Amino acid sequence: MSLVFSEETHRNMLSRIPHCTGREISDWLREVEEGPALIRFEEKVGWLRSEHNLAYGHAKAIIHEYDLRRAARRLL
Repeated sequence: MSLVFSEETHRNMLSRIPHCTGREISDWLREVEEGPALIRFEEKVGWLRSEHNLAYGHAKAIIHEYDLRRAARRLL
């Protein structure tokens, strides 16, 4: 079951990820970009969780941010 976070909650989660994981958001976004070519959101979240032992909320926030930035690039 997927949880829906508000924009504020998403930003707060992103701000805590470097402290909790020891890696910057840009590092995680690059990891997703270079990772396996998964299509579904939950597959990507599952991959981050299993490959990097991330909490569900952190993995979800990273994938959500990755998707937001990818969509923004397509609009340019």
